[in-house]
Amino acid sequence: MVFRGLQALLLAALLLVGAPWTLAQETLDEAQQATLRTRLEVDGMGLQVGSITPSEIPGLFAVQFINGPLVYATAGGDYFVLGDLFAVGPKGYINLAEKRRDGERVQRLAEVAPEDMIVFPAQGEARTHITVFTDVTCFYCQKLHREVPELNRRGVEVRYLAYPRAGTDSDGFRQLATAWCAQDRQGVLTKLKNRQSVPQNVCAGNPVAAQYQLGQDMGVRGTPAIVTADGQMIPGYQSAAELMATLDLE
Repeated sequence: MVFRGLQALLLAALLLVGAPWTLAQETLDEAQQATLRTRLEVDGMGLQVGSITPSEIPGLFAVQFINGPLVYATAGGDYFVLGDLFAVGPKGYINLAEKRRDGERVQRLAEVAPEDMIVFPAQGEARTHITVFTDVTCFYCQKLHREVPELNRRGVEVRYLAYPRAGTDSDGFRQLATAWCAQDRQGVLTKLKNRQSVPQNVCAGNPVAAQYQLGQDMGVRGTPAIVTADGQMIPGYQSAAELMATLDLE
């Protein structure tokens, strides 16, 4: 209830300001950032400030805690608001906090080496790509995989990352590692998603645990979790037709 009240106050503040969704031109020097970090990193709370950037509202700064929430704080760190920041646009509300998260997802995924993904390329010229956190034991992951040929045909490259829902000490982890360790990664992944038996092969140095951690860091809580080229997170299954509409590529 308290958090909802804070969110309402933040939205009300934005409505009063009436500013377009551009970043305020305020910045904090190193000393001011250090002060803000000290104020917010309260002993016993277990939170560490990761980044401090200008927000869209003058006087408030977007503070991202490491493995924690995004908050909007005053320069001195005396007050902060927990909740998403919205702008009011011609077509309704725009979640500016989510747009920030979109950008962060793009950056994090850009750090993943292409050879650590299992990629199903688009046929002909690629129109866009999606990155899918997947688990071979997940029914809707299996269902989505059957849509991949149609997505490829319609110009969408599908990039898979591993996300064993039951954790790194699970049969799902070992099956995903088997796919990532295979010579024919596409073929083995497809067999596993078709519930075909494949001898387990968990090779040293496979990226499954790292990708699972990346998914957790990015807020993945279930599979499939689809991330678009511009960082939008789509939780859950969508058919090829639905995805094309979501991607505005009908």
